[in-house]
Amino acid sequence: MRLDPDHLVTDSDALQALYGEPGEASLKKEVDHVHPHYRAFIEASPFAMLATAGPDGLDASPRGDPAGFVVVEDEKTLLLPDRRGNNRIDSLRNILADPRVALLFLVPGVGETLRVNGLGRISTDPALLERFGMDGKLPRSVLVVEVQTVYFQCSRALLRSRLWDASTQVPRSALPSAGRILSDLTAGTFDGVAYDRDFPARVAKTLY
Repeated sequence: MRLDPDHLVTDSDALQALYGEPGEASLKKEVDHVHPHYRAFIEASPFAMLATAGPDGLDASPRGDPAGFVVVEDEKTLLLPDRRGNNRIDSLRNILADPRVALLFLVPGVGETLRVNGLGRISTDPALLERFGMDGKLPRSVLVVEVQTVYFQCSRALLRSRLWDASTQVPRSALPSAGRILSDLTAGTFDGVAYDRDFPARVAKTLY
C-alpha cells in the first residue's frame, strides 16, 4: 500500500492538533501505584495481555488463569506466574533485554479494562514458585512487576466490539483449525490432522 506523504502525521505537534487535549478524567485516573479500586480489577481478572519489547521486536502475549492469578503483593508490586506454554519465551527474552512491560487486564462482562506499566524481573525463587502451584505443578518462573503507572481504560472499545455479547460469538468451526494452519503453512509437511486429533488430550495433560 502506498501512502500519500501529504497526509502522514509525522510530528507530535501535528498529532496533538489532530486530537486535541486529553480530558480531565483521562489524566486524573492515572496513578503510580495499585489503588484499592484498581486492585479490585486485578483480583477479578482471569485474563491479561503482557506486552514487551526487545532487540528482536515486540511481543504481546495472553496470560490467563482463575481470577486473581496476578497477585498484588503490595501497591507497587505485581506477581505473575509463567505457566506452561510453547517454550518460545519471546516475552521473557525481551524482558531480559528491556525490562519495560505493559499489562492489560480484562474482566468478563465488564467494559472497563485496566492498564499497568512497569518494570519486570524474572524470579525462580523456590518460595515464590510454591505460592503459584496449580494441579500439583509449579510455574517455571514468576514475573515480578515493579508498578510505575496504573489507570483504567473506558469501555468504548469493548462496547463497540460487543466482546461480551454472547450473540456475537463465532463458532470455532468457522475458522481454520490450528492443524489446518500448520499444515498449509508448511506445504503439508506438518501433520495437521494428527495435531487437531490429539490436541484435546494433549492440552488436558499439559494445561499446567
